[in-house]
Amino acid sequence: MEFDRDNQLLGELLDSSHAISMQQIPVVVADIAGRAGYRDALIYLVDIQQSVLRLLRGRDEEELPHARCAPGEIRVEGTLAGRAFQNVAGVQGPTADDGGTVWWVPILDGIERLGVLKIVVPPGDRDVMPFLWRLAGLVGLIVVSKRPLSDTYAKLMRSQPMTVSAEMQWRLMPPRTFANDRVVIGALLEPAYQLGGDAFDYGLAGDIVHLAIFDAMGHNTTSGLTSNLAVATCRNSRLQGADLLGTGDAIEKILERQFAATSYVTALLAELDSRTGLLSWTNHGHPAPVVIRNGRWVTTLDCPPTAPLGTGLGSDAALCQEQLEPGDRILLYTDGIVEARNSRGQEFGLHRFVDFIIRRNADGLPVPETLRRLIRSILDHHAGRLDDDASVLLLEWRGPDARIPAGTSPARLATKL
Repeated sequence: MEFDRDNQLLGELLDSSHAISMQQIPVVVADIAGRAGYRDALIYLVDIQQSVLRLLRGRDEEELPHARCAPGEIRVEGTLAGRAFQNVAGVQGPTADDGGTVWWVPILDGIERLGVLKIVVPPGDRDVMPFLWRLAGLVGLIVVSKRPLSDTYAKLMRSQPMTVSAEMQWRLMPPRTFANDRVVIGALLEPAYQLGGDAFDYGLAGDIVHLAIFDAMGHNTTSGLTSNLAVATCRNSRLQGADLLGTGDAIEKILERQFAATSYVTALLAELDSRTGLLSWTNHGHPAPVVIRNGRWVTTLDCPPTAPLGTGLGSDAALCQEQLEPGDRILLYTDGIVEARNSRGQEFGLHRFVDFIIRRNADGLPVPETLRRLIRSILDHHAGRLDDDASVLLLEWRGPDARIPAGTSPARLATKL
């Protein structure tokens, strides 16, 4: 039975994954795909700015013959591979000389888009997509398991040298995309290779979703150290059971002790009860979040701000609350998003920023693709380069009764969240 054979091969791939390196993944995947009747399997992973897809090559002694003539880089915009990545959908390519068909299938970890799998399917009437989705999904899980310790992966993701501060930030922060049945979280950061002091964090504890966004003074290594220390203190404090006010106090004390009020961060600390939709937050000198509801900007979450954390002025913050409705999107951002200026000195602006999110939501785009296109728009506005960090942390609350049916396909899951 083909189904049993496919499951056996996927099991072999899983078994093999425990003792291989990042560069051995394409060799093992090509072998598994070949024994399932497919050929020329290639893995393309997206770069850190999500603008190009790069070929993951095997080690020299294990290089696949069909990879030697394959393009090493494919643009996300205007290509079949890029369409599969953007739309989280299998995309059929041209027919091969032997009558087989090229397919591009997204590689996912949860709903985080890692890249695409290219594979040639032989002629026939068999429904190949279930196997291809499972193969690509398993590839995603294996890639993520090897990613933290793989310099191969880190180098593949980069198009230019990265500053030490940016190196710290990217190593520190959680994945830019997460979803479960009640919430979807997405984030973006630029300039990717010269990040200074912007950082975000999130974490789940039962039904509570913790959110934080930071903007450290300056744009240098000290800024990176400041925001790194703020994030680490934030995590340490909440894991010890501190509430939002206590967490702010802890960050204030640690930064003041370390930098003697010479370096500080603005911060927005928040918690969402995913059962009820009650959002609580404190504002430490940071831009106020925005709520998008039913396709329009309904409110700005104003809360009496206190001084930035680490100034030595104290963190006597107010705790504010807002009841969300199912489908609400909350935008946390740093000032670099709205203050990016074009050659005529015009700011990107808060209204343009929020309107962009609203319009992409109306287009039916999921959170990750909305944010990818947002940063492209901001970079275009600023002639391709930002002078200040620009970050967004977006949360969508789907409601207390949202459910993901068992057996939901990866494509449907990623495009609906």
